[in-house]
Amino acid sequence: MKLEDKIAVITGAGRGIGKAISLTFAREGANLVLLSRTASELKKTAEEVHNLNRRALVLATDVSNKEQVEKSIDLAVREFGTIDILVNDAAIQGTIGPLVDNDVKKWIETIHVNLIGVFLCCRAVLPHMIKNRRGKIINLSGGGATSPRPYFSAYGVSKAAVVRLTETLAREVEPFNIQVNAIAPGTVNTRMLQQVLEAGTAAGKDELEHCRHEIESGGTPPELAAALALYLASDESDGLTGRLISAVWDDWRSMTERIPAIQSSELYTLRRMTEKHLWK
Repeated sequence: MKLEDKIAVITGAGRGIGKAISLTFAREGANLVLLSRTASELKKTAEEVHNLNRRALVLATDVSNKEQVEKSIDLAVREFGTIDILVNDAAIQGTIGPLVDNDVKKWIETIHVNLIGVFLCCRAVLPHMIKNRRGKIINLSGGGATSPRPYFSAYGVSKAAVVRLTETLAREVEPFNIQVNAIAPGTVNTRMLQQVLEAGTAAGKDELEHCRHEIESGGTPPELAAALALYLASDESDGLTGRLISAVWDDWRSMTERIPAIQSSELYTLRRMTEKHLWK
């Protein structure tokens, strides 16, 4: 088993990608701390984890709330003794439509959940990882992180910021043998896709057409992102840090032997092309 007896905290674990990651980790031997705002969904995930003969601690938590996050991580450490892995999956679609028409409170709420939530969870688990001089942090990126996504400014901005936070934090904690990476999961058929359809014309013609196509085709399986998360959480990816990796488009299954070359380059990062790369 790739994660035997590891302790993994997973946010957004009640459904979608977070649930898929939880079950994948459990099959590989991890014991889990399951976080989200909806306890009833977490309990269903926990039941499936228990059926895989692994332990699961359910903690209803708003990741954008500092006190709730710190309390949940304290309870996790009290229950399991340590934390080896953190997966930041919890996110919301947020307000959809032209920025000038966006509800200000909902726009800010999107940043609080999608970005501040990642910051708070990282901040809470890092003292334990630093003490152990090892750890894996995996952040979920999303649409708008690497290219403009009109009518989804709050979501796109928050996910771009998550990638830059990933890159920055990776540099800070590298001396402690802690790796921090981000995943671009692809268009997974979750509640968020339904929200795009419900938004109608506010989502924009191109986004609506893309969304309908993905729903009709089944979308990207959440298990693909879960498999990449497993790779990044396991010893196979040791040394790989500060990268944004696409579950769909990047050849991550054969990445291990290329890690030294990747780390000495700007591959899989947010970057501005320098003058030497420009056409003359």
